[in-house]
Amino acid sequence: MDFEPTSTQRAVLDALGTLLARHAGPERSRELAARGAYDWNLEEALRRDGFLDLFAAEDAGPLDAALAVEAIAADLGAVSAVPHLLVLPALGLDRPAGPVVLAAGDPGPVRYGGEATRMLRADGDRCFAADLDSDAAERVPSAYGYPLARVVAANQEELAPGSAAAMVNWWRVGASAEAVGMMRRAVDIAVAYAKDRTVFRRSLGSFQALQHRLAEVDVAVEGARWLVYEAAFAGAPAEAAAVAATHTMSALGRVTRETHQIMGAIGLTAEHDLHLWTLRLQAVRAELGSWRTPSRAVAEARWAAV
Repeated sequence: MDFEPTSTQRAVLDALGTLLARHAGPERSRELAARGAYDWNLEEALRRDGFLDLFAAEDAGPLDAALAVEAIAADLGAVSAVPHLLVLPALGLDRPAGPVVLAAGDPGPVRYGGEATRMLRADGDRCFAADLDSDAAERVPSAYGYPLARVVAANQEELAPGSAAAMVNWWRVGASAEAVGMMRRAVDIAVAYAKDRTVFRRSLGSFQALQHRLAEVDVAVEGARWLVYEAAFAGAPAEAAAVAATHTMSALGRVTRETHQIMGAIGLTAEHDLHLWTLRLQAVRAELGSWRTPSRAVAEARWAAV
């Protein structure tokens, strides 16, 4: 089994990294968050360069699309990457310009709801596509790096049977991929700090207890990463998608706690970059639902297979 990215995947990630270096990053994230805005320029660049077409491309596929979602989240791209790169193509739906909202049941505040004109909503075994009136959206104050709003749906249309399951499964894979990208960047920041920070004339990272904590966090992130890749490669079957989401939900809580504890007071300041990733992780956690929701789906999928 080859765990290295293919030449195509390396080329895609290199090209995407170059694009994100121009259109994303901490300063761009702060600028957009201050305005509560969606990054239309980044979405247009992703569309123009073909990254939104990875899912169905002959020389790429769903795994490549998940890798792109991970990279966009790691660089704090302010676009609705999961709907555009994974959910909409998985359902065979057109990708409209601008943010697309994913929701389940009766949604509360949703990411980019203030500018979105389209929503997919799963309600039990049924899935609906609806138009959104951005002028009627109720914007909600947000400290989580994403602009949030309550949306008003119109012209609701029910999609084909099975669409709800496909939507939820790919949503879980995509949100988990986002979390993996953000967790990896947060851990990298904490590791760099531990190497540079000196206490009692020693590098903070030289203390064995701290090394063990960082190693355990790294293992949790890597576990989430490979579970996401497996689920994306397999086409987001219910059990694999739920397992990836369950492990990711557990890992992101620990990553947030450990990185902020390791960095101490500086990691809690708005001036430091760490919170740009860890606060976004909390928005993803809320979107996926409680830790028990995907774990219950794991049990249901395994029970159904017996």
